[in-house]
Order: sequence, then structure tokens, then C-alpha cells
Amino acid sequence: MATAVIMPRQGQSVESCIITAWNKKVGDTVAVGDILFSYETDKSSFDEAATVEGTLLAIFAQEGDDVPCLQNVCVIGNAGESYAEFAPAGEEAPAPVAEEIKTETAETAPVATAEATSVQEISGAISPRARALAEKTNADLLKATPTGPSGRIIERDVQSLVDRGLTVSGAARAEYTSAVEGSGINGKVMLSDLSAPVAPAAEAAFTAPVAEYEDVKLPNIRKIIAKQMCASLNSMAQLTFNSSFDATKMLELRKSLKAGADKMGLTNITLNDMILYAVSRVLLDFKGFNAHCLGDTMRYFNTVNLGIAVDTERGLMVPTVFGAEKLSLNEIAKQSKAVITAAQSGSINPDLLSGGTFTVSNLGSLGIESFTPIINPPQTAILGVDCIQKRIKEVNGEDVIYPAMGLSLTVDHRVLDGADAARFLKAVGQALENIDLLMVK
Repeated sequence: MATAVIMPRQGQSVESCIITAWNKKVGDTVAVGDILFSYETDKSSFDEAATVEGTLLAIFAQEGDDVPCLQNVCVIGNAGESYAEFAPAGEEAPAPVAEEIKTETAETAPVATAEATSVQEISGAISPRARALAEKTNADLLKATPTGPSGRIIERDVQSLVDRGLTVSGAARAEYTSAVEGSGINGKVMLSDLSAPVAPAAEAAFTAPVAEYEDVKLPNIRKIIAKQMCASLNSMAQLTFNSSFDATKMLELRKSLKAGADKMGLTNITLNDMILYAVSRVLLDFKGFNAHCLGDTMRYFNTVNLGIAVDTERGLMVPTVFGAEKLSLNEIAKQSKAVITAAQSGSINPDLLSGGTFTVSNLGSLGIESFTPIINPPQTAILGVDCIQKRIKEVNGEDVIYPAMGLSLTVDHRVLDGADAARFLKAVGQALENIDLLMVK
């Protein structure tokens, strides 16, 4: 019995996913647990494993396709079994596997052999995204090397042609039926090339010049970040305030925790964990900072869902520690490390990337002395944490050197005033200067 494999829904906020790679092709034998394909949301990447065994009968989406969640992606069953009922709406089901295999063995050459392939034949073995790019760039499809499933030309194959300068002029395209070397710029096939005698192999050799630049399409996460950052700055009156506090007690506590962590069964508690702990407590007294601005309505939260800005290979992510005000310092350290690790590995549940009520962004470890963090809408503020610098203050008439940690607070000036920001920064600084007392409060 044929079984459809759907695109999973990874989180309630995810509506579609992009297929990044197929590990199986039509006709392959599939065992339970085999990875069928890989896919990604705008923030995370996943692998889809087979839950039934059989033969991969059909594939309804190719690499690079954006597939709605819960839509059928492929079908597993017995060779020759019908699966037309599983084809997504508006798509024609491919021929059964047995017929596909028979047709392929009767061919004299696969699609990859450009000399024996016509443009008409190629047009049926190319993904929609690849076809659109080829039409836009006039790529020479007869020189394409298919890398998609079942010898299908996909978008990256077309982009490779463009990068190598393998294109066809508009005048030549209508009469271009068999691959030839082009005489135009970067090897473009011109109309005159179609009637010219074939040059000897040695003379036909062509080496494309080295490109002076590289065009790389923005990944989905970068597009999402760009959209959110622009929306944030365009929709808010953002203003940043800077201050610092004496980090002496924080550093002493960190040293003590590091020395006794094993004996006490504690996780590795960092300075950033202490900052998250202090912020989660202070926010309870400043409801305007633990809120969302929803147009003409303010939503004030009674719990602190703390967002943590995380630098990952795929770009900025902001996982959330929910109910942070109820967690001990050790629990915050454990949960923050768990969501940070998941974000960096690309396997985080998308539901953990939303729902934050306030965000902390720490660039202190990178030596940043002051910066302007951008608010994550619809939140009303974000706290930036800066590096520690040696400063001098007067104590009992004497100059004393102390470690000063900087804080950079950006607020939405539509709903929070400068005095509000100053009071909040002062409260956070005092809490961190007396972190030992805060923990027993």
C-alpha cells in the first residue's frame, strides 16, 4: 500500500519549508529510518526519515522548492503501484516507477549528454525555479549538468552556467537545437555560431576568465533578518541610552561558582547568565519594558519570557527562555545554554524563537564598548551588554581602579521616555553590583 510523506510542521508559526537536499531518488529502495530529504524553515534545518519501507515511487517537490506544511512531498510503496491520488492539487502525477525505469533504459543518452539533447527534451526535466532563472539569464541549458533527482536540472545547475558565462543570445535561442561553442563574450552562443563549421576539439577548448566578483543569493534567514530590522527601525522611534556599573561582585561570584561548581552540582554559570537572572527580576518592577506595543494597544506581561540574541552560522537568532523570573540562577544557566546550543546547531524548535517579552544582546565578549541594539518588534526595549573596562572612582578620598561593565539600552520612545530608560538602567546596574544580595532576595 502506497504511503505519502508530508512536509512536517515544525512549530505553530511555520507555514512552509524549503527542501535543501534529497538523499533518495525515484526508484530507490527505502528502509525505515532512512533519511529521505533535508529541509529548512527560516531559522532551523531538519532531516525527514522514512517511517515505512518500500520503493520511492514519486517526488512532488525538488531541491529549492518552498513546500507548504502538511503537503505531500513524496510517496513510498511497491514498484508500479498507483499513487496518483497523492499528487498535490494542481500537479500531474509522474508516471509509475516501473515505466520510468523502462523509458530511461531505452534512451540512447541521459539528459546530461548535451550533444544528444534538445531544448524541448530538457524543458520537461527542469524545475520551475531553474526554468525561470534560465529564461531570465538566457542560460545555455544544453550545456547543463543536472544534479537534481532523476537527472533533473535544478536552480543551482542554471546558476553554474551563468557563472561560467554559458549563455545564448536572444537571436540564436529560437534556432538553437544542439550544443555548440559560442563566439560571443564569455562564450555566448551567437546566431552566426549555429551555421559555422565545427572547429577541431583542440581549437574549441575555451577557458572562461576568472570572475572579478561573486554573486551569492541571500539565504532565507538573512532575508528574514533584513525584513525584521527594517520593519523595526521604520515603525519605531528608537533611542539608545548608555551606562555602566561596578562588576566587582559579579566577577567574584563567577570565580567562586567556577571553583565550587562540581561540589555543588552546578552548571557552568557565566556572567551572561547572571545578567539574564538580574534582568528577569528587575523587569517585574518595570512593566513598560516587559511589554508589546500593538499599534494603539499596550500588552503588559505578568511573566518574563527572556529573548537571548545568539550569533549562529546562519545569522542572528533570538531563542526564548520562558518564565525566567521563576527560575534560579542555575536553572537560567541550564535553559539558556540549551536554547543557545539548539539555535547554533540549526535544530531549534521554531516555537522557541518567538514569544519573547524582552531581549538581551551581549557583545561584551567581542570587545564592544558601546553599541545600538535594535528592538525586536513588538517588544518595547532591548538591553545590550558591553565589555568590561578598567575605570577609576573615588572611594574614601582615594582613587580606586574597578572593572566597569557597560550597558546599552534601546527603547521605543513612542511608549517609553528617557527618564524611564534611565531608571531601568540604574535598577539593572544596582542589581548586578549587588548580585549576591539579589540571589537571596
